[in-house]
Amino acid sequence: MHIFVYLCKKRAPFNGFCLLLPPAKTNKKMNKKMITLALAAITAMTAQAQQQLTVSVTNPSAAARTDQAVIIPLNSYGEVRRALVTCEGKEIPCQLDDLDQDEVYDELCFLADLKGKQQLKYDVQLFTDLCDEPTKYPARVFAEMLIRNDKVKQKNKHNNFIEAITARGDCANSYNLQHHHGVDFESELNGIRIYFDKRQTLDLYGKFQKRLELEATQFYTQPEQKVQGYGDDVLWVGNTFGLGAFRGWDGKEPTMIDPVASRTQRIISYGPLRTIVELVDKGWKAEVNRPAINMTVRYIQYAGHRDTDVEVYFTKKHTDVSSYRFSTGVINVKGSEEFTDHKGLRGCWGSAFATGDTINLPRETVGLGIWIPKQYIVSEEPANKDNYAFVLKANQNVLKYKVVYTSDNETFGYHNAKDWFNFMKLWRKEVEQPVKVVITKP
Repeated sequence: MHIFVYLCKKRAPFNGFCLLLPPAKTNKKMNKKMITLALAAITAMTAQAQQQLTVSVTNPSAAARTDQAVIIPLNSYGEVRRALVTCEGKEIPCQLDDLDQDEVYDELCFLADLKGKQQLKYDVQLFTDLCDEPTKYPARVFAEMLIRNDKVKQKNKHNNFIEAITARGDCANSYNLQHHHGVDFESELNGIRIYFDKRQTLDLYGKFQKRLELEATQFYTQPEQKVQGYGDDVLWVGNTFGLGAFRGWDGKEPTMIDPVASRTQRIISYGPLRTIVELVDKGWKAEVNRPAINMTVRYIQYAGHRDTDVEVYFTKKHTDVSSYRFSTGVINVKGSEEFTDHKGLRGCWGSAFATGDTINLPRETVGLGIWIPKQYIVSEEPANKDNYAFVLKANQNVLKYKVVYTSDNETFGYHNAKDWFNFMKLWRKEVEQPVKVVITKP
């Protein structure tokens, strides 16, 4: 005689149980005992499949904060397959991310809105049942990689979608392997593509309206879309940093990510609250007569943010890069006005043509910014005709910074240098005073 119990939870708070009871002819006393055991088994399975956390999020600033990222590492909670986040009884969108691509989620992310000095408590349920899947929420970010389809003539309709690509170091023209020359991603406020070549430059898309657009335009806005108020490419980057591209340094000037054994672009997370993309460079000879290094550059774009996180990891075993020198910064837009606090915050405001068509297309005005924590800064270099540069060093084989931009086309953004530079100062204060997160088990 056997009892079979099947437990499957698709979405809290509803649980479905299948209980196969003993035959009716079985002794009543035995029946009662077996049902009790079955219910105990269900209770044990439920306890094992669901964990409860309380997450307290506090805004240390007197200013209101919106879309503040709350990240919960999951390595202490088993193999989580679904999460439910609520605040004062209301469900809050969240997402699970598999950062190392081993098919196990590593982090839970949700976004918090807080008034000045406010503290909110969030209830988090983590589910580990094999039949669970992450809940789908409306997308507030977007990421895309695709290869051209020769049968498609319209530049914003290509459909050979991929999520990773690797080129050998001797690839003749990796720049043209992908439709828009590399991975692109966006929040409602921005849009960025990263060139798939030795430059690995960030090129910028300027918007008029606060919304997602890159799925529709594929970075090649069509005339009818422009009539509808869609944005377009707003920056010519050439061989400059563009917006915060990571490069080498030869003691005098930035160097490209070349030569390499291979270079990779891949999408780690599509959203809905943050998209994560990575550039992987193996066998990079960053400095002459020194060992080649391996590097992963991770870009994280949160919903509701115009700034983007940049995280650089040097991953080759038994290789310490602390004595290597690197560089980043922002392009010196032709005739731009510079801002710097000489403490890691630097940017500019200027206008230039975004393409070679100087007849049919107008100049585009942009504000650019970068913030680098002091532990990574070796020097702030004088401006030259190409860049506002920094020389950098890694700390324990890691290096992190943030980049940000605005387009003068925005109906929701900044329209002069004074306002942009004031924003940058406030941005730095917010970055250096993040919300405080405390995680407890009830």
